[in-house]
Amino acid sequence: MVRILDKAAVQTLSRFNPAKSFTIRRSPQKSGIASIPIRIPVNSQPNRVDLVLSVGVRGITGIGQIRFRVFRGNTEIFNTQQGIESKGSEQNYIVTFQAEDRNVAAGTHAYTVIAENRAANTRVDIVGPISFSGLAVKTRN
Repeated sequence: MVRILDKAAVQTLSRFNPAKSFTIRRSPQKSGIASIPIRIPVNSQPNRVDLVLSVGVRGITGIGQIRFRVFRGNTEIFNTQQGIESKGSEQNYIVTFQAEDRNVAAGTHAYTVIAENRAANTRVDIVGPISFSGLAVKTRN
């Protein structure tokens, strides 16, 4: 059995909307996507924090290579990369991934997702929606 310790969610864009889009910056620059706080009470070991992000993106030029990174404070805990095409049948995508952080120390932690485009001469925009959530649970020994 697990016990819920905390839950947080943010939806910074609630729908696909090219009028509110912004470009994912070229690496080494980064674009902030979403951030949530998760509180871990004292005496809550072992535990895990399950994080889920869904973000709508659109390929504008070339085939972008978008690296998504999840941080707890200043520590990177997860990353993944997704290719985004800009021509042909697919230009709009929903990128969804789940990350897990185990045995987090007591306190309030900021979980942040950033993105960077690792491919030169390409452009990928975030067009929405953006949804980021986290659930902290105390697990069994």
